[in-house]
Amino acid sequence: MRVGLLSDIHANLPALESVLDDIGDVDATICAGDVVGYNPWPRECLERIRSIADVVVQGNHDRTVETPERYAHNRMAFAGLEHARAELSDEQLSWLASLPPRTEFDGYRLVHSHPDPERLGAYVRPAQFPEMRPYLDAYDGIVLGHTHVQHEATIDGRLIVNPGSVGQPRDRDPRAAYGVLDTDTGAVELRRVEYDVSRVQAKIRELGLPDRTATRLESGS
Repeated sequence: MRVGLLSDIHANLPALESVLDDIGDVDATICAGDVVGYNPWPRECLERIRSIADVVVQGNHDRTVETPERYAHNRMAFAGLEHARAELSDEQLSWLASLPPRTEFDGYRLVHSHPDPERLGAYVRPAQFPEMRPYLDAYDGIVLGHTHVQHEATIDGRLIVNPGSVGQPRDRDPRAAYGVLDTDTGAVELRRVEYDVSRVQAKIRELGLPDRTATRLESGS
């Protein structure tokens, strides 16, 4: 089965549209969380993901959209969550709240952040992928997000992959990131696609969101 891997869309509709145009034929689409936050289109991205994704887990921004004050220390995150809370309907907020923090699909474990329930919200950076061995039991691999850094590794013959961020890459490549996984072979193709960054920047500034939210999209930082 060919599975499209999306994560960290963060309300960036032009990036999401470019990814979905590029992805081609897949048998299923999964989302490793953070549909909302930071960028201007939380409602549109939520509805798009809800319509096309077969499996979605809850990211930290999805989990805290109704309590943006938890990110008061981070102006960009706080402003993006306040905007999302104002934009989303009660039904949409309920949908985000209902998402599971972890699940599985076709033999793979799907999480947003660390697979250990006791470490919910912890980052798993590329150098830490070998430390995920204990969480691979009974699975063919793990798909996760959260760092916004695209990376894959094979550990003891099983795959660990972060498809990167659709809407706010942080690996010095500003192109939208995603992946396509073949669950029969365990092979994953990590892809990047251009999108209209200037359109997102203009909308961020029109809405009065932090300018750093706009400028970081140019550098993928």
